[in-house]
Amino acid sequence: MSSGNISFVKDFFIVGFPGLQPEYYGAVAALLLFAYVCILVGNGTFIALFTLEKCLHKPMYYIILNLVVSDLLFSTTTLPKIIARYWFQAGSISFTGCFIQMYFVHYFGSVSSVILAIMAYDRYVAICNPLRYPNIVTKLNIFCLCLAAWVLTHACPLMMAIRAYPLPYCAGNTIIHCYCDHISITSLACTNRALYGVPAFAFAMVVLLSPLAFIVFSYCAIIVAVLRISSTQGRLKSFSTCSPQLIIIALYFLPRCFIYLSSNIGINFSTDLRLVIIMLYSLFPPMINPLIYCLRTKDVKETLLKRIKVSMNPLFIPTKVNVSTVCV
Repeated sequence: MSSGNISFVKDFFIVGFPGLQPEYYGAVAALLLFAYVCILVGNGTFIALFTLEKCLHKPMYYIILNLVVSDLLFSTTTLPKIIARYWFQAGSISFTGCFIQMYFVHYFGSVSSVILAIMAYDRYVAICNPLRYPNIVTKLNIFCLCLAAWVLTHACPLMMAIRAYPLPYCAGNTIIHCYCDHISITSLACTNRALYGVPAFAFAMVVLLSPLAFIVFSYCAIIVAVLRISSTQGRLKSFSTCSPQLIIIALYFLPRCFIYLSSNIGINFSTDLRLVIIMLYSLFPPMINPLIYCLRTKDVKETLLKRIKVSMNPLFIPTKVNVSTVCV
């Protein structure tokens, strides 16, 4: 059947985990709500610190800020609906709403990939060209790179949504996923999916592998540069400045690469296990990243501790003037 403008489906139903028994719906909804609250609180805390403390207005923290915003928007796009599905049995989503969610899911995922590549670039310049770092990695340059990440990544997700929207959907309306994405939607179309699936897969590979290739190159160059440092203390200090970013990048890319590669080398998972892995790599980084910023980044850690002391001990308020200089 050829594609057309008429669709037999008026709305979709997000199933979530198909093997989950109804008696566990409440527990799963509570777990997802807890994850969402942690994401809001953790990432919101970083945004508040960044807004209040001028000492955090550095290029590296502008990059992290963009990643935080992308994480928040992705989680807000996906989590409320699946929580409502399990808590209130409200899994229905409008036809247009599902495509809007699909667009934002792929868009924010693309933005995060590019932002992580910019983060690797920041560390590459800091380690390999430290004397030129203040001139290369300026606030203006980072602003332009991050703006490009938000603007240029619109095109492919928008094209995927535009091409998939007019397809005739008559093969059912159940989305076997926790949110609407391209594969789960187009698999319901009663037409040849290859014409739409192959370009979408190529886009996913470009978005995933292009930033990853740049990141791998950057960190290989960083490792070579660090190994050339004569003192052990200097090596450890250089590695410690990269470790927070490296952990964040690993949490984002490794599970995604595993899922994509496993499906192409014959490793099969049950639908529920595959969805669990997808939800873990979708939700775990936004939850754990704020902890990495606060515990592994000296500036943010000291600023947060100072703020906590000020809020818990009124007698500490007079020293508040030092907060803005804690990471100078």
